[in-house]
Amino acid sequence: MDDTMTVELNQRGTLTLPERVRERYRLHPGDRLTILDLGGVLLLSPQHSIIDTLADQLRDSLIAQGETFESMLQALHEERHPHAD
Repeated sequence: MDDTMTVELNQRGTLTLPERVRERYRLHPGDRLTILDLGGVLLLSPQHSIIDTLADQLRDSLIAQGETFESMLQALHEERHPHAD
């Protein structure tokens, strides 16, 4: 398989991946892909981003400890401004 391919963005902002790419990575309609912006280079990956996975794990852990979004924002504020209030 060639390393470089060209695809065209249509009016609605969608891309069609070449059939050989879909077959190679076993991609099917409805599959989710991760796009990473690397400073002008877009990386398209069929893998779920490890950052998303870690963020989900952290969120679940904090919720299990009884944290709320508001309590996390308050803790962040206190950490950033320790002598405020």
